[in-house]
Amino acid sequence: MTIIIKDAAGIAAMREACRLASEVLDQLTPHIQPGITTLEIDRLSAEMMRAQGTTSATIGYQPPGYPPYPGHLCTSVNQVVCHGIPNDKPLKKGDIVNIDVTVIKDGWYGDNSRMFEIGEVSIAAKRLCALTFDAMWLGIDQIKPGARLGDIGHAIQKFAEGHGLSVVREFCGHGVGQKFHEDPQVLHYGKPGTGEELVPGMIFTVEPMINLGRRDIKEMPDGWTIVTKDRSLSAQWEHTVLVTPTGYEVLTLSAGSPATPDFVKGMAAAAA
Repeated sequence: MTIIIKDAAGIAAMREACRLASEVLDQLTPHIQPGITTLEIDRLSAEMMRAQGTTSATIGYQPPGYPPYPGHLCTSVNQVVCHGIPNDKPLKKGDIVNIDVTVIKDGWYGDNSRMFEIGEVSIAAKRLCALTFDAMWLGIDQIKPGARLGDIGHAIQKFAEGHGLSVVREFCGHGVGQKFHEDPQVLHYGKPGTGEELVPGMIFTVEPMINLGRRDIKEMPDGWTIVTKDRSLSAQWEHTVLVTPTGYEVLTLSAGSPATPDFVKGMAAAAA
């Protein structure tokens, strides 16, 4: 495992790329209403990226064994766990959708996602989105020098399973910087005190995918879209986080980001 520790210049570049990625979601938010298609959301995001001087990391992205990804972002609706391809089907009241935006600014990648509720959604859907948000933050709040990656995964898993939800295991957070995906892999389950030790200058995503039903998933024929095997709802939130000398700094925060939960403690340490 080769973890790239970012220097001051790299951290400054990542702060900008991540803020801009979050601002794309800010600008998209008022458009995400019943009747809009995910293809239109994709088109709007491309315009926003051009205006801010960034490019999409996902369009044309092609890891080994995959077809080129066709969207400027990922739009994962209801039972879609991740990598949902934008299409011309309108969103309707009661849907939930994850919008995952990764931008490139001067060669540096900013990566984040948020859940959106379309109109009035079911109590179960609202609960899933809210608990997944809290699970992400509980994981993030474990981050500090000397902690281990397993501490993050354990906090997420214990919380989610304690509320009767399940954690997808096939996909995980990842290091990010001048590449879209770097070491380390950040699992959203695990044992405390295990895994790589965290040191200042590490930057990675925390992005749990949590299902209302079982954790089993399957890939659709398009080669990208991942859905829950039992067709239950799935939710995901994602931030990119820097390990600081005293705690952590969430890089993908902007004016329109959802409020940080009251239980979060490490942010104060990060800012101190």
